[in-house]
Amino acid sequence: MSKISSAAFADTKPHYDILDGLRGVAALMVVWFHVFEAFATSHVDQRINHGYLAVDFFFVLSGFVIGYAYDDRWGRMTYRDFFKRRLIRLHPMVVMGMLIGAAAFYFGAGGPYEMIAGVPVGRMLLILLLGCLMIPVPPSMDIRGWSETYPLDGPAWSLFFEYIANICYALVLRRLPKLLLGALDGEQLGVGFTRLAYPFIAGLLLSRVGKLIRLRGAFWLCSLCVVAVLAMPHLGTDRLWLNGLYDAVCIIVLFPLVVAAGAGGKVTDRVSKKVCGFLGDISYPLYITHYPFVYIYTAWVVDTRPAWPEALGYGALVYGGSILLAWLCLRLYDLSLIH
Repeated sequence: MSKISSAAFADTKPHYDILDGLRGVAALMVVWFHVFEAFATSHVDQRINHGYLAVDFFFVLSGFVIGYAYDDRWGRMTYRDFFKRRLIRLHPMVVMGMLIGAAAFYFGAGGPYEMIAGVPVGRMLLILLLGCLMIPVPPSMDIRGWSETYPLDGPAWSLFFEYIANICYALVLRRLPKLLLGALDGEQLGVGFTRLAYPFIAGLLLSRVGKLIRLRGAFWLCSLCVVAVLAMPHLGTDRLWLNGLYDAVCIIVLFPLVVAAGAGGKVTDRVSKKVCGFLGDISYPLYITHYPFVYIYTAWVVDTRPAWPEALGYGALVYGGSILLAWLCLRLYDLSLIH
Protein backbone atom coordinates (compact mmCIF):
# COMPACT_ATOMS: atom_id res chain seq x y z
CA MET A 1 0.00 0.00 0.00
CA SER A 2 1.18 3.54 -0.65
CA LYS A 3 2.53 5.52 2.23
CA ILE A 4 0.78 8.84 2.79
CA SER A 5 2.75 11.63 4.38
CA SER A 6 1.47 13.27 7.51
CA ALA A 7 1.30 16.56 5.62
CA ALA A 8 -1.38 15.08 3.39
CA PHE A 9 -3.57 14.69 6.45
CA ALA A 10 -2.97 18.16 7.85
CA ASP A 11 -6.15 19.46 9.42
CA THR A 12 -7.27 22.51 7.44
CA LYS A 13 -10.90 22.41 8.52
CA PRO A 14 -12.30 24.41 11.43
CA HIS A 15 -12.19 22.54 14.72
CA TYR A 16 -15.42 22.08 16.66
CA ASP A 17 -14.31 23.18 20.13
CA ILE A 18 -17.83 23.03 21.53
CA LEU A 19 -18.27 19.38 20.56
CA ASP A 20 -15.05 18.60 22.43
CA GLY A 21 -16.42 20.36 25.49
CA LEU A 22 -19.77 18.58 25.29
CA ARG A 23 -18.03 15.22 25.11
CA GLY A 24 -16.23 16.16 28.33
CA VAL A 25 -19.45 17.25 30.03
CA ALA A 26 -21.05 13.92 29.17
CA ALA A 27 -17.98 12.03 30.47
CA LEU A 28 -18.17 13.92 33.79
CA MET A 29 -21.82 12.97 34.11
CA VAL A 30 -21.00 9.32 33.40
CA VAL A 31 -18.59 9.27 36.35
CA TRP A 32 -21.27 10.67 38.70
CA PHE A 33 -23.76 8.17 37.31
CA HIS A 34 -21.42 5.30 38.16
CA VAL A 35 -20.54 6.70 41.60
CA PHE A 36 -24.21 6.93 42.57
CA GLU A 37 -24.85 3.46 41.15
CA ALA A 38 -23.31 2.11 44.37
CA PHE A 39 -26.42 3.26 46.31
CA ALA A 40 -29.11 2.22 43.84
CA THR A 41 -31.41 -0.69 44.68
CA SER A 42 -32.86 -0.69 41.15
CA HIS A 43 -32.83 1.33 37.96
CA VAL A 44 -35.76 3.35 39.32
CA ASP A 45 -34.00 4.98 42.29
CA GLN A 46 -30.65 5.46 40.57
CA ARG A 47 -29.46 9.08 40.89
CA ILE A 48 -28.20 10.80 37.74
CA ASN A 49 -30.70 8.32 36.40
CA HIS A 50 -30.17 8.60 32.66
CA GLY A 51 -26.39 8.71 32.67
CA TYR A 52 -26.37 5.62 30.48
CA LEU A 53 -27.66 7.76 27.61
CA ALA A 54 -24.23 9.41 27.45
CA VAL A 55 -23.10 6.40 25.39
CA ASP A 56 -25.73 7.17 22.76
CA PHE A 57 -24.67 10.81 22.78
CA PHE A 58 -21.05 9.73 22.26
CA PHE A 59 -22.13 7.66 19.24
CA VAL A 60 -23.89 10.68 17.67
CA LEU A 61 -20.77 12.77 18.26
CA SER A 62 -18.59 10.00 16.84
CA GLY A 63 -20.66 9.68 13.67
CA PHE A 64 -20.55 13.44 13.11
CA VAL A 65 -16.82 13.79 13.77
CA ILE A 66 -15.84 10.72 11.72
CA GLY A 67 -17.86 11.93 8.73
CA TYR A 68 -16.54 15.47 9.03
CA ALA A 69 -12.93 14.38 9.41
CA TYR A 70 -12.71 11.54 6.88
CA ASP A 71 -15.43 11.73 4.21
CA ASP A 72 -13.32 13.86 1.87
CA ARG A 73 -10.02 12.03 2.49
CA TRP A 74 -10.70 8.71 0.83
CA GLY A 75 -9.18 9.71 -2.48
CA ARG A 76 -5.79 9.99 -0.76
CA MET A 77 -6.26 7.57 2.16
CA THR A 78 -6.24 3.77 2.22
CA TYR A 79 -8.05 1.44 4.59
CA ARG A 80 -4.76 0.84 6.32
CA ASP A 81 -4.27 4.56 6.87
CA PHE A 82 -7.75 4.98 8.31
CA PHE A 83 -7.63 2.01 10.66
CA LYS A 84 -4.11 2.91 11.78
CA ARG A 85 -5.21 6.42 12.69
CA ARG A 86 -8.27 5.16 14.56
CA LEU A 87 -6.27 2.54 16.45
CA ILE A 88 -3.66 5.11 17.47
CA ARG A 89 -6.45 7.39 18.64
CA LEU A 90 -8.50 4.80 20.54
CA HIS A 91 -6.51 1.76 21.54
CA PRO A 92 -3.72 3.05 23.81
CA MET A 93 -6.29 4.22 26.36
CA VAL A 94 -8.17 0.93 26.07
CA VAL A 95 -4.98 -0.86 27.10
CA MET A 96 -4.39 1.64 29.92
CA GLY A 97 -7.93 1.16 31.21
CA MET A 98 -7.42 -2.61 31.28
CA LEU A 99 -4.06 -2.27 33.07
CA ILE A 100 -5.58 0.00 35.71
CA GLY A 101 -8.47 -2.43 36.07
CA ALA A 102 -6.04 -5.31 36.58
CA ALA A 103 -3.99 -3.36 39.16
CA ALA A 104 -7.17 -2.47 41.09
CA PHE A 105 -8.96 -5.81 40.64
CA TYR A 106 -8.28 -7.50 43.98
CA PHE A 107 -8.87 -4.26 45.92
CA GLY A 108 -12.52 -4.50 44.88
CA ALA A 109 -13.16 -7.87 46.53
CA GLY A 110 -16.24 -7.95 48.72
CA GLY A 111 -19.69 -6.43 48.46
CA PRO A 112 -21.27 -7.54 45.19
CA TYR A 113 -17.92 -8.92 43.98
CA GLU A 114 -17.38 -11.78 46.42
CA MET A 115 -16.03 -14.12 43.76
CA ILE A 116 -12.98 -11.88 43.18
CA ALA A 117 -11.14 -13.31 46.20
CA GLY A 118 -11.15 -16.78 44.65
CA VAL A 119 -9.95 -15.76 41.18
CA PRO A 120 -6.42 -17.02 40.40
CA VAL A 121 -3.95 -14.41 39.20
CA GLY A 122 -3.36 -16.39 36.01
CA ARG A 123 -7.03 -16.25 35.10
CA MET A 124 -7.16 -12.51 35.77
CA LEU A 125 -4.11 -12.00 33.53
CA LEU A 126 -5.82 -13.98 30.76
CA ILE A 127 -8.84 -11.65 31.03
CA LEU A 128 -6.41 -8.71 30.90
CA LEU A 129 -4.92 -10.04 27.67
CA LEU A 130 -8.37 -10.54 26.13
CA GLY A 131 -9.36 -7.03 27.19
CA CYS A 132 -6.25 -5.46 25.67
CA LEU A 133 -7.09 -7.26 22.42
CA MET A 134 -10.74 -6.14 22.69
CA ILE A 135 -11.94 -9.76 22.66
CA PRO A 136 -15.27 -10.00 24.53
CA VAL A 137 -15.30 -12.29 27.55
CA PRO A 138 -18.02 -14.99 27.57
CA PRO A 139 -20.10 -15.46 30.77
CA SER A 140 -18.29 -18.71 31.48
CA MET A 141 -15.05 -16.75 31.99
CA ASP A 142 -16.51 -14.11 34.30
CA ILE A 143 -14.18 -13.10 37.13
CA ARG A 144 -16.30 -10.51 38.91
CA GLY A 145 -19.84 -11.83 39.06
CA TRP A 146 -21.51 -9.18 36.90
CA SER A 147 -21.27 -11.03 33.56
CA GLU A 148 -19.54 -8.05 31.97
CA THR A 149 -18.07 -8.21 28.49
CA TYR A 150 -14.87 -6.68 29.88
CA PRO A 151 -14.72 -7.47 33.63
CA LEU A 152 -11.61 -5.37 34.30
CA ASP A 153 -13.05 -2.20 32.78
CA GLY A 154 -16.78 -2.30 32.19
CA PRO A 155 -17.13 0.80 29.95
CA ALA A 156 -14.86 -0.79 27.34
CA TRP A 157 -17.96 -2.51 25.89
CA SER A 158 -18.88 0.77 24.20
CA LEU A 159 -15.41 0.96 22.63
CA PHE A 160 -15.99 -2.47 21.13
CA PHE A 161 -19.04 -1.05 19.36
CA GLU A 162 -17.12 2.10 18.46
CA TYR A 163 -14.68 -0.13 16.59
CA ILE A 164 -17.58 -1.86 14.85
CA ALA A 165 -18.97 1.54 13.84
CA ASN A 166 -15.59 2.60 12.45
CA ILE A 167 -15.29 -0.63 10.44
CA CYS A 168 -18.82 -0.25 9.07
CA TYR A 169 -18.07 3.36 8.15
CA ALA A 170 -14.89 2.49 6.25
CA LEU A 171 -16.30 -0.53 4.43
CA VAL A 172 -19.90 0.54 3.76
CA LEU A 173 -21.28 3.76 5.15
CA ARG A 174 -18.75 6.12 3.60
CA ARG A 175 -19.87 4.94 0.16
CA LEU A 176 -23.56 5.61 0.72
CA PRO A 177 -25.09 8.85 -0.58
CA LYS A 178 -27.04 11.07 1.78
CA LEU A 179 -30.46 9.88 0.60
CA LEU A 180 -29.63 6.21 1.09
CA LEU A 181 -27.98 6.97 4.41
CA GLY A 182 -31.18 8.69 5.53
CA ALA A 183 -33.26 5.70 4.46
CA LEU A 184 -30.94 3.37 6.37
CA ASP A 185 -31.40 5.62 9.36
CA GLY A 186 -35.16 5.14 9.37
CA GLU A 187 -34.92 1.40 8.77
CA GLN A 188 -32.67 0.90 11.77
CA LEU A 189 -35.06 2.97 13.85
CA GLY A 190 -37.89 0.72 12.77
CA VAL A 191 -36.18 -2.42 14.02
CA GLY A 192 -35.16 -0.73 17.26
CA PHE A 193 -31.40 -1.03 16.76
CA THR A 194 -30.86 2.46 18.12
CA ARG A 195 -28.06 1.87 20.58
CA LEU A 196 -25.35 1.95 17.92
CA ALA A 197 -26.74 2.15 14.40
CA TYR A 198 -29.13 5.07 14.73
CA PRO A 199 -26.91 7.45 16.79
CA PHE A 200 -23.79 6.87 14.69
CA ILE A 201 -25.63 7.10 11.36
CA ALA A 202 -27.57 10.16 12.56
CA GLY A 203 -24.30 11.90 13.41
CA LEU A 204 -22.76 10.88 10.08
CA LEU A 205 -25.81 12.10 8.16
CA LEU A 206 -25.75 15.37 10.08
CA SER A 207 -22.12 15.97 9.09
CA ARG A 208 -23.00 15.45 5.42
CA VAL A 209 -26.21 17.47 5.36
CA GLY A 210 -24.51 20.35 7.17
CA LYS A 211 -27.71 21.76 8.64
CA LEU A 212 -26.25 23.29 11.79
CA ILE A 213 -27.97 25.45 14.39
CA ARG A 214 -26.53 28.87 15.24
CA LEU A 215 -26.90 29.82 18.90
CA ARG A 216 -25.24 32.42 21.07
CA GLY A 217 -23.66 30.81 24.12
CA ALA A 218 -24.04 27.42 22.45
CA PHE A 219 -21.53 25.64 24.68
CA TRP A 220 -23.17 26.60 27.95
CA LEU A 221 -26.72 26.09 26.68
CA CYS A 222 -25.88 22.69 25.18
CA SER A 223 -23.98 21.69 28.32
CA LEU A 224 -27.00 22.50 30.49
CA CYS A 225 -29.15 20.45 28.14
CA VAL A 226 -26.81 17.43 28.34
CA VAL A 227 -26.64 17.66 32.14
CA ALA A 228 -30.42 17.96 32.45
CA VAL A 229 -31.07 15.04 30.11
CA LEU A 230 -28.63 12.70 31.86
CA ALA A 231 -29.68 13.74 35.38
CA MET A 232 -33.40 13.31 34.73
CA PRO A 233 -35.07 11.01 37.32
CA HIS A 234 -36.61 7.77 36.15
CA LEU A 235 -40.00 8.38 34.54
CA GLY A 236 -43.14 6.35 35.10
CA THR A 237 -42.37 3.82 37.82
CA ASP A 238 -45.67 2.08 37.00
CA ARG A 239 -45.42 2.75 33.27
CA LEU A 240 -41.99 1.64 32.09
CA TRP A 241 -42.88 2.59 28.52
CA LEU A 242 -42.79 6.25 29.54
CA ASN A 243 -39.11 6.05 30.44
CA GLY A 244 -38.44 4.17 27.21
CA LEU A 245 -40.21 6.92 25.29
CA TYR A 246 -38.01 9.52 27.02
CA ASP A 247 -34.88 7.57 26.03
CA ALA A 248 -36.06 7.30 22.44
CA VAL A 249 -36.82 11.04 22.13
CA CYS A 250 -33.40 11.90 23.55
CA ILE A 251 -31.56 9.57 21.17
CA ILE A 252 -33.62 10.17 18.04
CA VAL A 253 -34.32 13.89 18.30
CA LEU A 254 -32.57 15.73 21.10
CA PHE A 255 -28.98 14.46 20.79
CA PRO A 256 -28.70 15.22 17.04
CA LEU A 257 -30.09 18.71 17.76
CA VAL A 258 -27.52 19.26 20.51
CA VAL A 259 -24.70 18.17 18.20
CA ALA A 260 -26.04 20.43 15.44
CA ALA A 261 -26.12 23.36 17.86
CA GLY A 262 -22.68 22.53 19.23
CA ALA A 263 -21.20 22.33 15.73
CA GLY A 264 -22.97 25.51 14.67
CA GLY A 265 -21.91 27.55 17.68
CA LYS A 266 -18.72 29.47 18.22
CA VAL A 267 -16.47 29.85 21.24
CA THR A 268 -15.61 33.53 21.43
CA ASP A 269 -14.18 34.04 24.92
CA ARG A 270 -10.96 32.70 26.41
CA VAL A 271 -12.60 31.01 29.41
CA SER A 272 -15.03 28.97 27.32
CA LYS A 273 -12.27 27.98 24.93
CA LYS A 274 -10.05 26.75 27.77
CA VAL A 275 -12.93 24.88 29.39
CA CYS A 276 -13.84 23.19 26.10
CA GLY A 277 -10.20 22.31 25.46
CA PHE A 278 -9.67 20.80 28.90
CA LEU A 279 -12.93 18.85 28.89
CA GLY A 280 -12.30 17.57 25.39
CA ASP A 281 -8.78 16.48 26.27
CA ILE A 282 -9.76 14.46 29.35
CA SER A 283 -13.11 13.14 28.09
CA TYR A 284 -11.90 9.88 26.59
CA PRO A 285 -9.22 9.08 29.21
CA LEU A 286 -11.76 9.83 31.94
CA TYR A 287 -14.43 7.62 30.43
CA ILE A 288 -12.16 4.63 29.90
CA THR A 289 -10.11 4.72 33.14
CA HIS A 290 -12.51 5.75 35.92
CA TYR A 291 -14.44 2.51 36.41
CA PRO A 292 -11.82 0.52 38.37
CA PHE A 293 -12.16 3.18 41.10
CA VAL A 294 -15.93 2.74 40.96
CA TYR A 295 -15.62 -1.03 41.49
CA ILE A 296 -13.62 -0.43 44.69
CA TYR A 297 -15.99 2.30 45.87
CA THR A 298 -19.08 0.15 45.22
CA ALA A 299 -17.63 -2.77 47.18
CA TRP A 300 -16.83 -0.42 50.08
CA VAL A 301 -20.34 1.10 50.10
CA VAL A 302 -22.06 -2.29 50.04
CA ASP A 303 -19.81 -3.70 52.78
CA THR A 304 -19.82 -0.73 55.20
CA ARG A 305 -23.15 1.02 54.51
CA PRO A 306 -21.65 4.44 55.33
CA ALA A 307 -23.67 7.49 56.35
CA TRP A 308 -24.33 9.95 53.53
CA PRO A 309 -21.72 12.58 54.53
CA GLU A 310 -18.96 9.97 54.62
CA ALA A 311 -20.19 8.25 51.47
CA LEU A 312 -20.40 11.52 49.53
CA GLY A 313 -16.97 12.55 50.79
CA TYR A 314 -15.36 9.39 49.50
CA GLY A 315 -17.49 9.61 46.36
CA ALA A 316 -16.10 13.09 45.71
CA LEU A 317 -12.61 11.67 46.26
CA VAL A 318 -13.29 8.99 43.65
CA TYR A 319 -14.61 11.66 41.31
CA GLY A 320 -11.66 14.00 41.73
CA GLY A 321 -9.18 11.12 41.65
CA SER A 322 -10.68 9.87 38.40
CA ILE A 323 -10.24 13.28 36.79
CA LEU A 324 -6.65 13.53 38.03
CA LEU A 325 -5.85 10.02 36.79
CA ALA A 326 -7.37 10.83 33.39
CA TRP A 327 -5.25 13.97 33.11
CA LEU A 328 -2.08 12.09 34.07
CA CYS A 329 -2.84 9.32 31.57
CA LEU A 330 -3.40 11.93 28.89
CA ARG A 331 -0.23 13.94 29.57
CA LEU A 332 2.20 11.16 30.41
CA TYR A 333 0.94 8.37 28.16
CA ASP A 334 -1.65 9.05 25.49
CA LEU A 335 -0.23 12.25 24.01
CA SER A 336 3.27 10.80 23.85
CA LEU A 337 1.98 7.86 21.77
CA ILE A 338 -0.17 10.00 19.46
CA HIS A 339 2.67 12.41 18.70
